[in-house]
Amino acid sequence: MAGTEGRSSSSSSSSVVADWSLVFWTLCSVIVPVLITLWCSFQRSRRQVLIRDIFRKSKHDWHYTDLFGQPSYCCVCAQHILQGAFCNCCGLRVSEGCLKKADQHFLCKEIMMRSDGRAHSSMPHHWIRGNVPLCSYCVVCKQQCGTQPKLCDYRCVWCQCTVHDDCMLDCLKIEECTFGEFKDLIIPPYYLSTVNQLRKDKRTDYEKVIAFCFLKHWIPVIVLANTRSGNNMGEILLGEFKILLNPVQVFDLSKTTPAKALQLCTLLPCNAVRVLVCGGDGTVGWVLDAIDEMKIKGQERFIPQVAILPLGTGNDLSNTLGWGAGYAGEVPVEQILRNVMEADGIKLDRWKVQVTNKGYYNLRKPKVFTMNNYFSIGPDALMALNFHAHREKTPSLFSSRIINKAVYFFYGTKDCLVQECKDLNKKVELELDGERIELPNLEGIIVLNIGYWGGGCRLWEGMGDEPYPLARHDDGLLEVVGVHGSFHCAQIQVKLANPVRLGQAHTVRLILKSSKMPMQVDGEPWAQGPCTVTITHKTHALMLYHSGEQTDDDASSVSEQEHVREQTDEEV
Repeated sequence: MAGTEGRSSSSSSSSVVADWSLVFWTLCSVIVPVLITLWCSFQRSRRQVLIRDIFRKSKHDWHYTDLFGQPSYCCVCAQHILQGAFCNCCGLRVSEGCLKKADQHFLCKEIMMRSDGRAHSSMPHHWIRGNVPLCSYCVVCKQQCGTQPKLCDYRCVWCQCTVHDDCMLDCLKIEECTFGEFKDLIIPPYYLSTVNQLRKDKRTDYEKVIAFCFLKHWIPVIVLANTRSGNNMGEILLGEFKILLNPVQVFDLSKTTPAKALQLCTLLPCNAVRVLVCGGDGTVGWVLDAIDEMKIKGQERFIPQVAILPLGTGNDLSNTLGWGAGYAGEVPVEQILRNVMEADGIKLDRWKVQVTNKGYYNLRKPKVFTMNNYFSIGPDALMALNFHAHREKTPSLFSSRIINKAVYFFYGTKDCLVQECKDLNKKVELELDGERIELPNLEGIIVLNIGYWGGGCRLWEGMGDEPYPLARHDDGLLEVVGVHGSFHCAQIQVKLANPVRLGQAHTVRLILKSSKMPMQVDGEPWAQGPCTVTITHKTHALMLYHSGEQTDDDASSVSEQEHVREQTDEEV
């Protein structure tokens, strides 16, 4: 009996020990991974804080990446790296642990030369070793660079020329930099240092500086990019333009307003500056408003010409001026700058839209807008109003151009069923140059300044089967059309129907007699009660027209315009 009791007690104690060991190892299997995860997250957050601190104090414009897009080598330790940081201005690439050493050993692009009391008209190359662009060639031996799997060869951060290690002679190291292909667009650092000295001396004779620096055929370009437009390509473009140009002439509109950025024009030659706006039609209008402020300040001789790189959703103004319906990275930045250099100057009408609320006792001032593209009342304004209301609630969902157009399509389909804007002709009176127009049964009225509308549709021409005077953006005339509803708009966009052409006029007046209707000016919608809308000519904007992005419709319309002009000249 005693032996049996001993064996049972020993077996029970061993089972207890086994149970406790199971509990212990179970807890370890749960707690240890949690502790490791917490420790890793702590180290990661600590590392991110240290990196941000280095970025904040550094003279380089560092950008961190988890994976480089091409094989890369650290410029400090020469080791192959998959993740790390690169400078948006000079293109320097380093591993995470070499950031501090890179700040100590490598200078970034200097936007202004350090003053030594002398005026300069040239500057040496600024060489960075390794990570040369793909398909680059040595300027000495004309053979391909960067083909070896290591840190090798050199690139000048200003003229972008590349040289083999073996071809890097002493004479080449001290050779003057010519700024390469885009020398006519770059603002040289030595020019800014000389101008800065003149400003200290309270002198403004900058033309003498241009003559001294031998800057012939100089057309400096200022890049204004909206990083919040369309498909969020603005941030990538900022870095690519800073690589090719002087970083001082590239601005992020989320950090610097157009009015402040355009003050750089006052330090540059008169009537020679070109501005490249990277954004949607709303961003272009924002920049043109800032240019109008320059006119008010008496800075008319510094007003630049404006080119567009379309990043928005509609991009109708960009399409009208030949810059395309949307940019998704298919064209290299170098080609964009070439297009800006070759573009022709034209004028764009800008219009004043005044909305006066109805009522004798209304003490509020009239709403005043500036119109570049079009004004509308009806279904397309309703779609824009619904779109903007939902984008304000969840802006993160509207970062893609395709998603934005899909949302517009959804609201257009919904309006086809609901018809919220029906019987517009009973609610609105229309006057063109003071003459009352009898309206047919309509749901919407659109007042056009440019050729394109609705994301790429030539609304005034319609199917092009009737001989109508072609729409122009510089003739001081507005084209007024009507639509029967959202389905009619869709038919017009695919060239299955024509709009209801109501006429052309220098002044348009709309009277909303009753109810509340959606309205929009250049894609900015609102709900409006009874009012009077008056559209009159305001001013002209100096734009740049690029002929290389013409579609077949554009080419035919341009040829028709030239034919009409020739007939007019013959009659005269």
